[in-house]
Amino acid sequence: MSAAQGTQPASVIWHDVECGSYNADLPLWEELAERYGDPILDLGCGTGRVALHLARRGHQVVGLDHDPYLLAALESRGTGLSLSTIEADARAFEVDTRASLALAPTHLLQLLSDSTERIECLRCIAASLRPGGLLAAAIIEAMPEPDGAPPPLPDVREIDGSVYSSLAVEAAVGSGEIVIRRLRQTVSPEGSLSEEPNEVRLVTFAAQTLESEAAACGLVPAGRREIPATELHEGSLIVLLEREA
Repeated sequence: MSAAQGTQPASVIWHDVECGSYNADLPLWEELAERYGDPILDLGCGTGRVALHLARRGHQVVGLDHDPYLLAALESRGTGLSLSTIEADARAFEVDTRASLALAPTHLLQLLSDSTERIECLRCIAASLRPGGLLAAAIIEAMPEPDGAPPPLPDVREIDGSVYSSLAVEAAVGSGEIVIRRLRQTVSPEGSLSEEPNEVRLVTFAAQTLESEAAACGLVPAGRREIPATELHEGSLIVLLEREA
């Protein structure tokens, strides 16, 4: 187990610190859940930012992730809710019951390395959806131009007496990618400081490219929605894709 200071695994702690406070997309997921119904498949669910939100509102949710520690945290937090988990790679998974709605809220498709891997994932999603079911996938097509605003404050959380801080220091835009670099710092209850760099690579592509790839997998375009930017997060484009009836 990769553990940070305290009792929780490091992957759980940093997922909570860096993702747990984001809520700008939740109203859209609620709207789609009401429209399309259950079950709902939350892809790359992590510790359950979206899955728990929907399950607490009475929806039946299945969370999928490849990290067993994140899923264990989600299961612990979801006790008593209509919530289950699948430990699997998003490029190769099956579900027991087809979903009415699949969500890819945290740029999951952009974490895959290329079109081949996206198509593998899209085929699994299509097979997991009922006819007429919907996939809603969040993407960032491109980073906005700098506007001179000050850099965002770090994401900070206290857990088991330690303070964890994650500061986004750079979003390096390259050819077909955005590399997000963060500095993770931990202050122990005794006051000692440790830090480590972290980076996440997002592959960039146009919404039209995703729609074309999805069409080859039996998913047809069903519109687009936008999630506005917040003080701490860039906005996202939500690509809607329906499974052919």
